[in-house]
Amino acid sequence: MAIARLDSYGVLRVSGADARSFLHAQLTVDVAHLAPDVARRAGWCAANGRLLATLLVVPFGEGFLLQLARDLAATVAARLARFVLRAKVVIADQSEACAQHGLWGDGALRELVGRGLTPPSVDLGVSVSGERVTVRLGPERYLVLGDPAFEADTDEAQWRLEDIRAGIPSITSATQDRFVPQMVNLERIGAVDFRKGCYPGQEVVARAQYRGAVKRRMYRLATGGPLEPGQGLYCDSQPGEPVGTVVNAADGEALAVLPSTAVESGETIRTAPGGEPLALLALPYA
Repeated sequence: MAIARLDSYGVLRVSGADARSFLHAQLTVDVAHLAPDVARRAGWCAANGRLLATLLVVPFGEGFLLQLARDLAATVAARLARFVLRAKVVIADQSEACAQHGLWGDGALRELVGRGLTPPSVDLGVSVSGERVTVRLGPERYLVLGDPAFEADTDEAQWRLEDIRAGIPSITSATQDRFVPQMVNLERIGAVDFRKGCYPGQEVVARAQYRGAVKRRMYRLATGGPLEPGQGLYCDSQPGEPVGTVVNAADGEALAVLPSTAVESGETIRTAPGGEPLALLALPYA
């Protein structure tokens, strides 16, 4: 079992009588009918359909906790607040106050039970114990919010590597406003609902989906060395300019948005013109 303190993630708390309807009108998923014991992955887009943030939406009390990249928390909170208008909604950046830990591997469930927490039995299930919130992200993989007592024994990069292997993107300041949701496979992980009502960028996202306009997709790569979010990637047929962009990277693996035609034709993807080739790895979803 491993425990990591998740310092690169932030938390916004959205509360108030209108919190549910407010988030439903802003995010790419149906929040109006979200059960109190179920979390959802979501995106928040600009009017042009480009992602301003990727979020884990967690019901909490009469409102919600939104997990997102720490370097976006303050700006997303301020920008979301512009849309509140007369709604009864309070948006608070609780990134400093809310401890976040990830637990995974054999024994994680036993560790949580020993600390008086109730691990959910299904993926994206949520359980609340006082101010502590547990979300199951996969078999033997849990996120705990609001419990500072855990002692980390593993670098956070290992937790990010688990996300990469699950094909879960995290938009950061380096990649903000660069991708429509389908480019980072959000609809493939249940983070886009095409049946709900309008939200910022909804028309662009729907048009891209139904007109087959998405020509770039997110793939998993073995890097062999460090890469950074926002870094450009190259292929031999177009050596003069980057054809792809790193979304997330950790411990020798990365998620990157690449032209689907380049990948399907077997082009070699490189870190620089004539540089190190990157190997394509499988994602857990088609």
